[in-house]
Amino acid sequence: MLIKSACDIAPSEITPQETWLRRREFLKSAAASALVAGLPGVLNPTTVYAAEKFSGALKSPLSTTETQTSYKNITSYNNFYEFGTDKSDPAGNAQTLKTRPWTVTVEGLVKQPKTFAIDDLLKLAPLEERISRMRCVEGWSMVIPWLGLPLATLLKQVEPLGTAKYVEFVSAADPATMPGVRSHLLDWPYREGLRLDEAMHPLTILAAGLYGEALPKQNGAPLRLVVPWKYGFKGAKSIIKIRLVDREPVTAWMKAGPGEYGFYSNVNPEVDHPRWSQATERRIGEFLKRKTLPFNGYADQVAQLYTGMDLRKNF
Repeated sequence: MLIKSACDIAPSEITPQETWLRRREFLKSAAASALVAGLPGVLNPTTVYAAEKFSGALKSPLSTTETQTSYKNITSYNNFYEFGTDKSDPAGNAQTLKTRPWTVTVEGLVKQPKTFAIDDLLKLAPLEERISRMRCVEGWSMVIPWLGLPLATLLKQVEPLGTAKYVEFVSAADPATMPGVRSHLLDWPYREGLRLDEAMHPLTILAAGLYGEALPKQNGAPLRLVVPWKYGFKGAKSIIKIRLVDREPVTAWMKAGPGEYGFYSNVNPEVDHPRWSQATERRIGEFLKRKTLPFNGYADQVAQLYTGMDLRKNF
C-alpha cells in the first residue's frame, strides 16, 4: 500500500489449523520448560477477577459505535506472554502481579524528566471512555471500551526536545510474579515503540481501565498503551518506563522475528504476515469472518501520517 494522501473461540477456529499450530510450536518451544515449572496450580485459567470501579469518565467523540466485545471474552482471551503463551494463561496467572505501588518514569530527550506515581498520572486529565477496535495479527479482533487518557497529555508534561523523534515503551519484567519472563520466548523486558507524531495523535491513549473498572491484571494493569490502527502487540502492557529517543527503537517482536514484525505494524489487509492472512478477521463473539479495513478502519484519521511511504516495505 502506497499512501498518497491524507464468546470464547479457540485459536484453531480463528486461523487455519496449520498456521495456528506452527505459531503455537514457535511459542511453546521457547517457553515450555520455564512455564511448566512456574505456573500456579491453584488458579482457574478462565477466572475473571473483580476490579476497582471508576466513575465520572467522559464519553469520547472518538469512540466507535460498534457492538462491544463481552467483558468475559476481553478478560479471558488475550495475549500477555509475561504470563504464558495460551490465551487463557494471563487470566490464570496474572493475579500475582502487584500493581500498587507503581511508578512510570518518563525520560530521555525531554526538558523535564519525571517519575509519576500511577495514581498521580491518572489525575493529569479526566479519564475518558474510548471504545476502540483492536485487531490482533493472528486474525481475530475485538471492540473494547477502554478508560484512559491521551498519551499526548503525559508527554506534554515532560516537554519533548526538538531532537526527540520516537517514543520507546518498557514493560515490567518480574520473574517472581511473571512466569513467562522465566522463558526465553522474548528478550525481556517487553519493548515497543512509536514515532513521536503517532504517540501524540489523539487516537493514542494510555488505558487504565475497561468497562468502567480498573484495568484487570491480565489485560496489562495498571497502565497499557492503546494504538487502535496498529496490530495489538504494539500495545505495551504494564508500562514502567517511557523514553523519548532520536532513533527508531528495536521492539521485542522485531528482535525476535525481524522478517515477520516491522516497526510500524499498521493494520494492512494488503500485507500478510508469513503465518496469517491479514485480509479478513474474526471478531470474537461472532461466527463469520469480516474484511479487515486499512488502518483497522481509522484511515481517515491517520493515513496522512504515512503520506509517501510504501507500507509494504515499512510494515
